[in-house]
Amino acid sequence: MSAYDRPPLDATNLRPRTKMVHGGTMRSAYGETSEALFLTQGFVYNSAEVAESRFTGADEGYQYSRFGNPTVAMFEQRMALLEGAEAARATATGMAAVTTALMGQVRAGDHVVASRQLFGSCLYIVTDLLPRFGVESTLVDGNDLDQWKAALRPNTKTAFLESPTNPALGVLDIAAIAKIVHSAGATLVVDNVFAAALMQKPLELGADCVVYSATKHIDGQGRCLGGVVLGSNAFIETHVHNFIRQTGPSLSPFNAWVLLKGLETLPLRVAQQQDSAGKIADFLAGEKKIARVYYPGRPDHPQYELARRQMKGGSTMVAFDVAGGKAEAFRMANAFEIIKISNNLGDAKSLVTHPATTTHQRLSEEARQAAGIGPGMLRLSVGLEDVEDLIDDLKRGLAAA
Repeated sequence: MSAYDRPPLDATNLRPRTKMVHGGTMRSAYGETSEALFLTQGFVYNSAEVAESRFTGADEGYQYSRFGNPTVAMFEQRMALLEGAEAARATATGMAAVTTALMGQVRAGDHVVASRQLFGSCLYIVTDLLPRFGVESTLVDGNDLDQWKAALRPNTKTAFLESPTNPALGVLDIAAIAKIVHSAGATLVVDNVFAAALMQKPLELGADCVVYSATKHIDGQGRCLGGVVLGSNAFIETHVHNFIRQTGPSLSPFNAWVLLKGLETLPLRVAQQQDSAGKIADFLAGEKKIARVYYPGRPDHPQYELARRQMKGGSTMVAFDVAGGKAEAFRMANAFEIIKISNNLGDAKSLVTHPATTTHQRLSEEARQAAGIGPGMLRLSVGLEDVEDLIDDLKRGLAAA
């Protein structure tokens, strides 16, 4: 049998949809069509001398799947191509990506600034976990640039934000915040999950690092967990690679293979989900039982003009306040037949959650109000169902509210 020996395709200058099918693929001698799944813990060496050279770095081959695996590397390379980043490192979950991106940069005595409009677990990292290790934190209103300026200190090491925010879909001015943060010699980390990796490019806007929960749109079919941290070669090598190597929040090769398959259809799925989300937002805005709709693609969104400059679409997510508060929001959600109640998002199935009692329930009432989360808010992740069926389901919920 002859070996497959063609060099890997250079996908750098290809268009996004082509990158997501072919980018990063490394074929073995067997010439497999689908990416190979290297489900292995370790690797063997031709000789003791080769093993030595691997550990000194003279030989770039793999050593141990905790910090390097061919299948995981293919996922990392494809994500870097999608994001326009020089490098990427995969993690076991999205929260592992956030934790790695922040903790890999700081030590006792440092300071972190973050937007208070964050997912509950991200707030925990910033306000609870980091201070345990001597890293102080300050929360600001993400849309108030003066608060960002005032919060910076000589020991501020990094800043962190989501845009669009979870769950209220606020849009933060990434370019302006990056400029402010850099003026103090700090870095900016952006959680880009609600932009689904295709609608917004934080690195182009000045961010130093981008994080994703690959569990969401990248998998997009409810199968596995994963995360990824992206940035320059210098950022990844200095702050991320060794942290993952030594602490072990590693992505399983099997999950990396599943996520590679998810990336192949990501542009098609997100385009359809975003189109449906826009139609649903417009429908909800005309309903009397809906007090307010949050969708960056609508002119009534408070950061609509910023979203138009910064994003290529309005997101696959819609948030809305049901008149009557928690009781009516529960009645509406419980009446859905197609839309399922779940705290996940970015899935092929449409999912709804009540943030005040699920994803953000551990926050104080004051903190929820500061994040724009009211008792009647529902967060809808729009899936791939026919949009007319989804609107019919929303009508069913509205009738019950």
